[in-house]
This record gives sequence, structure tokens and C-alpha cells, in this order.
Amino acid sequence: MNIPEIFQTMSYGPAPEQSDYVHEWLEGHADGFKLFIGGKWVSANSSTTFIDSHNPATGAYLAKFTAAGGDDVDAAVKAAAKAFPKWSKLAGFERAKYLYAIARLIQKTSRFISVLETLDNGKPIRESRDIDIPLVARHFYHHAGWAQLMDQELPDQEPLGVVGQIIPWNFPLLMMAWKIAPAIAAGNCVVLKPAEYTSLTALYFAELCAEAGLPPGVVNIVTGKGDTGAHIVNHPDIAKIAFTGSTGVGRYIREATAGSGKKLTLELGGKSPFIVFEDADIDGAVEGLVDAIWFNQGQVCCAGSRLLVEEGIAERLLEKVKTRLNKFRLGNPLDKTVDMGAIVDPIQLERITALVNKGVEEGAKVWQPEVPCPTEGCFYPPTLITNVSPSNIVVREEIFGPVLTVMTFRTLKEAADLANNTRFGLASSVWSENINRALEISGMIKAGVVWVNCTNQFDAACGFGGYRESGFGREGGKEGMYEYLKTSGEWKTEKGNLVASPKPAPQSAASSGIDQTAKNYVGGKQARPDGGNTRIILSHDGKIAGRVGDGNRKDIRNAVEAAFKNPGWSSATAHGRAQVIYYLAENLSYREGEIITRLTSLTGVSKKAAKAEFDKSVSRLFSAAAWADKYDGLVHTPPVNNVALAVNEPIGIMGIVCPDVMPLLSFISLMAPAIAMGNRTIIIPSERYPLLATDFYQILETSDVPAGAVNIVTGARDVLTEVLAQHDQLDAIWYHGSKEGSQMVEKLSAANLKRTWVNDGRARDWMSAHGEGRRFLREATEVKNIWLPYGD
Repeated sequence: MNIPEIFQTMSYGPAPEQSDYVHEWLEGHADGFKLFIGGKWVSANSSTTFIDSHNPATGAYLAKFTAAGGDDVDAAVKAAAKAFPKWSKLAGFERAKYLYAIARLIQKTSRFISVLETLDNGKPIRESRDIDIPLVARHFYHHAGWAQLMDQELPDQEPLGVVGQIIPWNFPLLMMAWKIAPAIAAGNCVVLKPAEYTSLTALYFAELCAEAGLPPGVVNIVTGKGDTGAHIVNHPDIAKIAFTGSTGVGRYIREATAGSGKKLTLELGGKSPFIVFEDADIDGAVEGLVDAIWFNQGQVCCAGSRLLVEEGIAERLLEKVKTRLNKFRLGNPLDKTVDMGAIVDPIQLERITALVNKGVEEGAKVWQPEVPCPTEGCFYPPTLITNVSPSNIVVREEIFGPVLTVMTFRTLKEAADLANNTRFGLASSVWSENINRALEISGMIKAGVVWVNCTNQFDAACGFGGYRESGFGREGGKEGMYEYLKTSGEWKTEKGNLVASPKPAPQSAASSGIDQTAKNYVGGKQARPDGGNTRIILSHDGKIAGRVGDGNRKDIRNAVEAAFKNPGWSSATAHGRAQVIYYLAENLSYREGEIITRLTSLTGVSKKAAKAEFDKSVSRLFSAAAWADKYDGLVHTPPVNNVALAVNEPIGIMGIVCPDVMPLLSFISLMAPAIAMGNRTIIIPSERYPLLATDFYQILETSDVPAGAVNIVTGARDVLTEVLAQHDQLDAIWYHGSKEGSQMVEKLSAANLKRTWVNDGRARDWMSAHGEGRRFLREATEVKNIWLPYGD
């Protein structure tokens, strides 16, 4: 065969990677892998079950490993808890040395790990060798740096304790690195469960931890099935759960941990758009598309599974995609010339097939290239699906396989609307030679990552994570470090956040003044409560201070609708928002005497204390205004020809539930940073002292606050909170009430996986530095990383 024929047929000969030495290592564990607990390999206490691991490309047996039970998880947690005091107290430099040693060992054994990963997972060796394992080492190097710099860069933060981590099967070792590296860099100790299908590289990593001299108990590896993960999730001595996997399991974890006080990071499913404009480099976009959806057999949470292409080039682009796929090579993943390897397991293969067949039943047309597809093992050909509407199951559901759906658009707005027409929000890819157009739509897309003229770019310095039902929290970068830390001294007491109503005092004759009942504040207007009912509000001595509306479900619905219909506040400039908040402070200051009188009358505090609360409230508004145009993002420089813009974006529509203590200051301290960051809010003020909030809406009316930016509904705190937590148009909820109310918020939020920030019944010192600052701003924003490549 001559060279032109080779280029025409792409008929390369096989180039298999050597694997005998990996099989020898596996044969050395013929009796099965034990659990790695407390720095030792131990047999299971509560289980005699082993799980077999098979090569998905051939079905051949590889090894077996232990299925850990509840007692085994408990032993791992105890080992981690025993190691935590010493590990967390080590100087950052000492922890950094261990992470550095692990990074070096990964590099020294990278070929071995790559082959093991490919045998266990089925992905092509070139992906394991050139992408996954170098990134694993990069994460340990990067987080060695964070361990070194913690005292200077994160001085008010402290580690959480024992962290439970559950990782998926699509990137077994890389997902492990994403979780273990920041956790131990921050001073935590880890109990990690690898995926049932792909545990081998995690077990080999345990050997590397021992070789690096990592203190016993800092990292513990327990293998098993879903019930092992459930034991980790439900263990009372674990301070945080970090999970990567399906949205369904993430929803279960959110419900299971509700009220436990556990911190939670969920990196879940996706249905990411791949948007191609007419002015794009089409050949480049085709190669990007191959990487976006057929990388790792499409078994990627951020896979570009929805192609949105501008109508004028759709036909030409699809022809090029088909031509490219007709040259695709499927086969032995250890062959360095294959484009696509095997699906991880027969169960996943069945799911892919079933979803595609269902899509066809709903009218979709399927195209697959005429290329050889192995009949042995779990293989599925690259698939292109056209003639689909947004309601087709293959467009709506995450297939997690090498399947691409195609839709067209005519305008930039239509492209953004189609991109956002999903309950997910993990990643997206935009292709255009017009940087203005690319950046414009990048800001419109609701996703945690946007790749411009590239795809599947990852780095330890750049946070990764999603919006909406793709989960919450970030992995990588400084924002990823915060996920494994807590603010020192954040809470003042375990209780004292609510105030009970006094016993009503005998009432004197009715006032001769005109009766006034405070209404709700919805859509920039005073609004009577839907039910027509009111609540009596008593002063500190039991006398009637007035009445407020007794809000109900419809009042909350109206407030959320008002916020939804007025998105302008979220798109306003930070400078513009700052001016409005300064104006709020100015108008509040004019009413000093009136507000101080109201505070002393309602709460019974001294005039001096009321004056201090009032002054601090004005100061908080100034702080929020100051932060509005200063809480900037970052520009990352990953080790490729790329910059990544970490942009702080408003979350969207937020519910805020206020405590009773310091009712004016706590109300403003919660509202101000939320709106400063561009969120629209539905606020349930103090149930005991709502008149201070209803007084405040008169200030809102005179301070140029746009309709829908701040909505106030008075009534029974937890009755209204329940409605807020269940509302699917709400993107986040902050709750400062009872411990039981906090549990309710976290549990009900699982329906659409809204972000939550609850107090678990604890009290905050609102007069201190813990009543404002970056902690509030982090909770009021989402970090979007926009990747911008440069060079030819």
C-alpha cells in the first residue's frame, strides 16, 4: 500500500500498548484486594462479598476486590478521625511535601497507571496516557502549592475533619485526584469509595500513598457497591460528602444529608450544548465535536451531546462530521491507533441502546458510520441523531454514551435559549471566529464552564462544576479549596437566633389614629396578602405594635414570578447596582429617629443599642455597595495556550429567610450582598419583628430599586419557607431559623437541587465581621470559567 492509499483509507496497522507487567501485578493479587484503612490492607469485618472486575473491551476477568460493609466504613472513619488532629495541625509545608511526593510517584508510574486504567475502564490508551494521568499529577502538584500557601491565602479558614468521597467510573483516577488532593491539602482526612466497575487504579493509588509515607489514616480506600456509598453518606462522624455521579443519586444524597450539618459538593449530570456559528472554523469545529462527544465513548458528564448549529452551515457541517466518522476506528482500547474504546459495562450499553431506540420511537432519525464495530465486548458506534425537537428524550436526558443530537438555530438569542432549555447546566462549547459574539453568548449560557473554540479543557487551577441540576460546588482552583474548609468562629452560639413572642398585655383603648396594616412588597408595589389574613405583631412588652399580612403559597408564587419577569437587575452593571445600594443607605439614614424608635419599641433594647444596630445597618449597605463592583473574578493561566476567565455571576432568584435577632441588621446583612451581586430576592423577614422590614420597603420604593429585585412576604417563617424550598424557579435559598427548618430546606431543595445555605439553628454575631464579607459574596454567586485559547 502506498502513502496516498494510506491517507485515503486510514488503514493503520495495530499499535498495542504493552500490558503484561500490569497483568503480573493483578495476578499478584489473585486472592482479591483488601480494604486500605489506617495505612494497612485489612480484610472486611462485616462482609465476605467480593466484586469481580472485568475488561469491558473483552469481558475478560481482571481481579476481585472487597465489598465493604457498615463496620468497615466505620473503621475507616475512625482511622481518619484518629489521624485528623495531627494531620490538620501539620505546617502547610509538611503537608505540601507529601502531596509533592505523591505527584512524583504518579509521574514515575504513569505508564503502568495508564494501562491499568484502560484495562479497567475501556477508554483508549492515548486518552489515559496523554490526558487523564498527567492531569492527576497536575492536581497533586497544584494542591501541594495550596497546602504551602494556606496560612497566607486562606488565613480565616480551617479544615472540616473527616471527608467522605464517592467517585464515578468514567475517570476513575482523575476524579479521585480532584477530590483527594484539595481535601488533604486543606488538612482533612479522607474515606473514599471508588466506583464499583473501576476500583483498580484507586487501589494502586493506595499503594503509592504508603510508598510516599503518607501518615496512616489520612487516606482510606473502601471498595464496594452502592450500599457502601450509603454507609459513607449516612455516617454521623463525616463532616462533608463530595460526590460525582448521576443527578438521581445526587438528589438522594442531598435528602439523606439534610439537617446533618454535613457540607456537600455535588458534581452531577449534564446535557451540554455545542454551539457552532456560521463564521466558525468548520474543520476545527468538527474536530472539537469529535473530542466533545466521542471522547471517552461519550461517557463524560460535560460531553457536548447537543449540537446547535447555525442554519446556514448545518448541512455542510454534518457532511464533514459524517466524513470524519466514516474514518473512525473502534477497537482494542490498548491499541494506540483507535479513536474510541469500549463502553464501561453491559448495563450501560443496554441503557444507551434503550434511550436511542426510544428517541427513534419519538421521531428521531439515527445515522451511524459504516465502520467495523467489535462484536466482542461492550462497544457502541458513534451515533448522530437528527430530526429531533427539544422534547425528544434523546435531547432531554443524559445518555452518557457516544450519541450526538443535532438542532439548528437562526439567531444568537435562539441559540442561547436552546442551550439553556435543559434542567442541567454543567458545561458548553462555543465556536465562532468573532470574539465579541463568543463572549456575548458565553455570558448568556447558564453553565459552570464555557469553552470558546475548544472543548474538554481541564486544569487544577480552574474550578469545575455546574448550575441547576448539574449540582453545586466547584472542584479545582481556589473555589475548590473553599469546599474543603470552613470559616473559623463563624457561628456565635448553637441557639439564640429566634425570639419568642411575649404574653399579650391588656390592651388600652384603640388609638385615634388612622389604622394601617403593612402589606407585602411584590414586584415593586405594596400588595395585600392573597388570603386576606393578617397577623398581630406585639412589642417587647406585649402590646399590639401593628399588623402585617399573613402570606401564603400564592404570595410566594407571585413574588417569585415578579423576580422572574424582571431579570434586568441581574444584567445591570456592577457600578449601577452599587449606586442604587448607596442610595438605599442614604434614604435609610434619613429615617434614623423613626427606625431607632421602632427598634426600641419592638425589641426592648436600649436606645444606645438600637442606634448601634441602625448605624451598622447603614454601614452594611455601604459595604455591599462597595463590594458590588469589586468582587472580581480571576484570570487563570493553565499550562496550555489558554486563559480561563473565572467570572463571578449572580445565582439568579434567591429566597432569603431572616432570623429574629437584630431584625434590622440581619435583614440588611442578608439582603444587601445578595442584591449587590445581582440576584433577585424573595425575603421572608423576621417572624417576630416583621414591621422593620415592612418599614424598609418604603425605602425601597424611593431608592430606584427595580421592580422584582427585592420582594418581601411576611408571615409564618417555616410555612412560607416550605413553599420557597419547593419552588422550582428558585435557584438558591438562605435560611436563618431553627434546626428543624434548616433540615426541611435542605431536604426539599433536592427537587431541583437549588443551592442552600442554612444555619442549623445556630446564631451569628451580626455586629461582628462574621456578619458580612466574602463568605456572603461566595454564597451569592456562581463561578463560571470561560476558556479562551490563543495562537494558531
